[in-house]
Amino acid sequence: MEHVRDVSELPKAHLHLHFTGSMRPGTVLELADKYGVRLPEALTGALTSGEPPKLRATDERGWFRFQRLYDAARSCLREPEDIQRLVREAAEEDVRDGSGWLEIQVDPTSYAPRLGGLIPALEIILDAVDTTVRETGLGMRVLVAANRMKHPLDARTLARLAVRYRDRGIVGFGLSNDERRGMARDFDRAFAIARDGGLLSAPHGGELTGPSSVRDCLDDLHASRVGHGVRAAEDPRLLGRLAERGITCEVCPASNVALGVYEKHEDVPLRTLFEAGVPMALGADDPLLFGSRLAAQYEIARRHHGFTDAELAELARQSVRGSAAPDDVKAKLLSGVDDWLAA
Repeated sequence: MEHVRDVSELPKAHLHLHFTGSMRPGTVLELADKYGVRLPEALTGALTSGEPPKLRATDERGWFRFQRLYDAARSCLREPEDIQRLVREAAEEDVRDGSGWLEIQVDPTSYAPRLGGLIPALEIILDAVDTTVRETGLGMRVLVAANRMKHPLDARTLARLAVRYRDRGIVGFGLSNDERRGMARDFDRAFAIARDGGLLSAPHGGELTGPSSVRDCLDDLHASRVGHGVRAAEDPRLLGRLAERGITCEVCPASNVALGVYEKHEDVPLRTLFEAGVPMALGADDPLLFGSRLAAQYEIARRHHGFTDAELAELARQSVRGSAAPDDVKAKLLSGVDDWLAA
């Protein structure tokens, strides 16, 4: 019988974690009390009980409800010290789960109104990351994400800003929110600006809509990674293309089930992608709302999909290879994966 190793000790990279969604439940409740924010009952009930809210975002009404809870949590972030706390706690949770590299995703326009504007908001976030790296030792960088519900010109502004601050720790440019709104090709110029400036392209696709949205990410946005991408499993030719080009899919099993993309954990096509040779980086997405962090995603792969420790180690390697970490950091993490497996 195979020795079952602790997945929280498996070195790995975390490539799909949203900023507000990374918060600890207790932090949201404390900040809401501090600022007198009245949170929706669905959110407070979930945060106090430890059970994630009942969500189903496969229709627009369900997605609106998800966004409402997310926006309510974000409204509790009002001062630079709140941002610092969020980043530090997200890093602490990642370190506890075995992460040696974290790329946290943020749309700074969402925080700009309370933090003095777009540029001050981004600088506050980057300063918080710098401080957290020094305090925790975790390798950590930022991926700036545009909102596909907003005008593509806004995305271009963000892309230029992201490139401007590349030397301050920004490594990539993304596109988030409801895939059913806003065509990928409408944001092609923003992604061209980001790529020309040396940032990796990591738009969301293949979660709420099917394989076509993954193809759009490849064809229109020249993605080097795809946020989610699980619906590519419905198209064998697309799987082959992802595998051949080494495009990493940032797969978030817990959120796929929580949002109703799949009914149960066994339905998430982890095996299909893995056996097709598609690189994957398991991610927690929004643990505040989905109730599980990074190590839990590896436990899902083990418990519900029968991944052996050797296969979990390969998933960890794929997450590291798909990251924007420097070569020396990658080498250290990959060596750590080998040590974990040999233990």
